[in-house]
Amino acid sequence: MNYPEKARRVIQLEIDELQRLHARIDDRFGQAIDLLLGCVRSRGKLIVCGVGKSGSIGRKLAATLNSTGATTVLLDVGDALHGDLGVIDPGDLAILLSYSGETSELLNLLPHLKRFSIPVVAITGGLQSTLAKNADVVLDVHVTQEACPLNLAPTSSTTTMLVLCDALAMALLEARGFQAEDFAKLHPGGTLGRALLTRVSDVMRQGDQLATITPETTVREGLQAMTMARSGAAVVTNADGTLAGVFTHGDFVRAFQKDNAIAEKPVREFMTPRPVSIQAGKLAAEVLATLQNSRVDDVVVVDEAGKPVGMVDTQDLTRLRLV
Repeated sequence: MNYPEKARRVIQLEIDELQRLHARIDDRFGQAIDLLLGCVRSRGKLIVCGVGKSGSIGRKLAATLNSTGATTVLLDVGDALHGDLGVIDPGDLAILLSYSGETSELLNLLPHLKRFSIPVVAITGGLQSTLAKNADVVLDVHVTQEACPLNLAPTSSTTTMLVLCDALAMALLEARGFQAEDFAKLHPGGTLGRALLTRVSDVMRQGDQLATITPETTVREGLQAMTMARSGAAVVTNADGTLAGVFTHGDFVRAFQKDNAIAEKPVREFMTPRPVSIQAGKLAAEVLATLQNSRVDDVVVVDEAGKPVGMVDTQDLTRLRLV
């Protein structure tokens, strides 16, 4: 049996169904986003409910919505009819997932949602189903063929439902103007959260860790200043405190290879003028991008007036687990 070929067949069948889904996205999708957006803006909750495989997709949708700042409750159908309906308030919105649209447990929930005047967005493959007929907006996820060789196990249908749910969540995110900083507030743990929440001023070297010299400082004195600060670079400032350049250990090595008698010469002859810099209030993620794009190891941190207040070294980001 050619297993790789079997895998390609499954993947291709699901791709074909996703292309059909892509082609039939229409105004109903926009209507659904308008309903969701209105609910979120009015501080309502999104109630997600499904059974079986659709319930698993609903769990993923609820997690995605919550992670992007749209308050969402995953409601278990069985528990809902035994007290958990108390989680529903006027102003909420229900997203019900059922491929057939005839899941009895889900249909039993409909009268109670109507009693609360809760709008219903149905994600279903049964456009003539009971669920579809009782929904305010119907999003069509029907497939012509499951990827299962017996055309039985939910495969293409669950993939299509999952992708549509992702599209729903991402379109809502954009409609709300959700930004990276908002995402970071909800994901404070891990590298992503640290990179998005941490400011340059939080990671820069300053005080005794910052080597600061003048253009007239000798190379010997500059190296001593770097040694004292345990840094591979020194910020060079003019008399008025403005940034003149940066003198690095690499600058020294390159100059020394040409002239080994440079110790008493001023660093202005060997420093890098107009070095790469970044403002202290920027996100650490931005200094990371600056380091990568500029291919330098050190970035000078400046205040709003352009005067140097610190420095960020690639090793600092590694130590703080931002890379």
